[in-house]
Amino acid sequence: MTKKISENISIDGKFDEEIWSTAQVATDFVMYEPDNGKPISYEKRTEVKVLYNNDAIYIAATLYDDEPDKILKEMTQRDYFGTTDDFAVFINGFNDGQQDFRFYVTAAGVQLDCLSTEGNDDYSWDAIWDSEVAITEFGWVVEMKIPYAALRFSNDEKQTWGINFWRDIKRDRQKYTWNPISLKVGSLMPQTGQLDGIENIKPPTRLFFIPYSSYYAESNQNGTENTFKAGLDIKYGINDSFTLDAILVPDFGQTVYDNVVLNLGPFEQQFNENRPFFTEGIDLFTKGNLLYSRRIGGVPSTYAYGETDDEVALNPSAINIINATKVSGRTSGGLGIGVLNAVTEKTYATINNTITGEKREVLVEPLTNYNVLVLDQRFNQNSSVSFVNTNVLRAGEFRDANVSAIVYDLNTKDNKFNLLGDFKYSFINEYQDYDNRQGINSSIQVGKRGGVWRYNTGVQYISDDYDSNDMGILNMNNYHSVYANLSYRILNPNANFNTFKISTHYYSEFQNTTGRLQRATMDIDFSSTTKKNDFIGAAIYIHPFEAYDFYEPRVAERFSIIPRYIYSNIYFSSNYNRKFAVDVIPELNITEEKDRIAYGLTVAPRYRFNNKFLINYNFFINRFNNDRGWVGYTSDDIIFGQRERRTIINTLGMKYSLNPKMTINLSARYYWSYADYNQYLTLQNDGSLTTNSNFTEFEDSNFSTWNFDLSYSWWFAPGSQISVLYRNNATDFRTDIDNTISKNFKNLFENNLNNIFSVSIRYFIDYNTIKNKF
Repeated sequence: MTKKISENISIDGKFDEEIWSTAQVATDFVMYEPDNGKPISYEKRTEVKVLYNNDAIYIAATLYDDEPDKILKEMTQRDYFGTTDDFAVFINGFNDGQQDFRFYVTAAGVQLDCLSTEGNDDYSWDAIWDSEVAITEFGWVVEMKIPYAALRFSNDEKQTWGINFWRDIKRDRQKYTWNPISLKVGSLMPQTGQLDGIENIKPPTRLFFIPYSSYYAESNQNGTENTFKAGLDIKYGINDSFTLDAILVPDFGQTVYDNVVLNLGPFEQQFNENRPFFTEGIDLFTKGNLLYSRRIGGVPSTYAYGETDDEVALNPSAINIINATKVSGRTSGGLGIGVLNAVTEKTYATINNTITGEKREVLVEPLTNYNVLVLDQRFNQNSSVSFVNTNVLRAGEFRDANVSAIVYDLNTKDNKFNLLGDFKYSFINEYQDYDNRQGINSSIQVGKRGGVWRYNTGVQYISDDYDSNDMGILNMNNYHSVYANLSYRILNPNANFNTFKISTHYYSEFQNTTGRLQRATMDIDFSSTTKKNDFIGAAIYIHPFEAYDFYEPRVAERFSIIPRYIYSNIYFSSNYNRKFAVDVIPELNITEEKDRIAYGLTVAPRYRFNNKFLINYNFFINRFNNDRGWVGYTSDDIIFGQRERRTIINTLGMKYSLNPKMTINLSARYYWSYADYNQYLTLQNDGSLTTNSNFTEFEDSNFSTWNFDLSYSWWFAPGSQISVLYRNNATDFRTDIDNTISKNFKNLFENNLNNIFSVSIRYFIDYNTIKNKF
């Protein structure tokens, strides 16, 4: 129960206002992990008070600790936990078990916030709120002010909110909640407490403007180019449930670089989404797994090909986004509605005539509209049925695509048993005179998701013409599969482990047209946390049957043989609470073919010099001996190659936090991989390979990339940020292989280095703070 106040409360971490002494106290916290259900000790007791007024909710937390000098308090940038204690409040303004607004404060004073739905925490979401912490002789304290503009709740005169409080004591790796959360129950979100007493408050006008201005100076062997950009982000609360987000003239120039690799396989490389608009509040749009947002502004859907006397000077690798908007929210009846729309501009390739010198442009992507619609009805606090539609419309005779899906996730009242599945239908209006196509993709799974023993089993079917790649990503179709999983875990520590889990998985996949086995695996893996909070895990994967690969040959109805193999790895990660910690992962893959073996090693040490300065390094090496894969074609044959593959990746990261709002970060990555062919082979109709001594094309690949980012970030005002970035990057590809890493590193920097310096300023404007000034 809380109470309304009229007094002013200063967010200073002192609790010296008299009104705090009249507030009720929430206490008696219970451990969430590792000893689920164990009451918190008296020495670590936690007391929380809640007050509110017409503008915000206020929280005061006293976190006792009998050894306050041992409280961990690493300073990080916003939304990064680090090695530190933290306190949080989880608020559900509709008390429906559907979505939490979570606000964390670390012992170092760093803020983190996220939108949380079952199984997904979105830390790219940022709200505007105040907090202050103080280390005391009895522990530490947190004071918070969360404006109503950062929350969602109804217009009811009397409010009943779902609420929980969280405490993480990092040195003991112990997590506590005020309202107990049982790990015997499969769903965590509905296990919340209740906050009563809030009356006669109204949701404020949620209208925010975020103008930005950016400057880029880019230099390379071709010279220097200066670019200025300006734009505007708008966030508008349509009502108490729904929010409109819009970007006008977007700028994604300071997003994280992609970890590009030498990709010799038949499928495209999938990249993480790093653009804030497409990561923040996107959970609703991921229903059915139909959205791969990198399609928006990605590579064109067609390529330009020159005629006899032509050469293609430039096939663009990306498309400019004109604007993008999304509307999302959930009604009081549990209906989630999401609409995402983006428009990209016409994009041209440049072709040169080698005889006349004439240049011309060829349209490779017309004006295009991308749209996603989601209707997600939740009920019983733990179940949902969704309709999802993605649509890509390209102007003119270019390819259009439409994919629809029904997705369901049904759980028993006690959240222990689960039925989930989907039915998807795609229709492709093909490019120019190509035949239109339509296909289906459907799956169903049933299982037990709560308790120490958990299991599930399911099936999936994907037809030959199912295609969701215009807005999603789908590497394989035309197959059906059957799978089953079983796991056991401890919910409370025993004599040897704080946590322990062992799982086994079985999977079989068959090509639809021929019925041939494409994949069959069985595996067993375990993961555990020792009494000293070191993490140890291991896994072994067995492919016990010869199978058939219908994708590697790149020709319809042709296949190659996948031999039997065994893969295993061991994972060790020492406790990150220590100043020095290290991750070590050795791995080994052995096939039944003679001398065909792969092995790898990851070593990732990290050292925390103090609460402000952290450095981490990751070294990865793997090698494939006598690997085999597709190379190319002759007029009559599909050519494979037997090759030696080697990959080395070095990444370095450093972080220095000047204070909770000002951070300097360095991130560097050097990647080198090569494929050295020692024999060429002809693929036979039965999937076997025979020696080909006539193929003379030289297909060795030697690829290396370098990325270096040095950035400075300062949150100089609520929601407002100055970012300064220096980036250099280089890429080198060649067919001659030198096995020395120093030579390849030198080649990378000879003529390929690209340098970018940029400054970006974003300023947050809240309509509620400026309306009276106008």
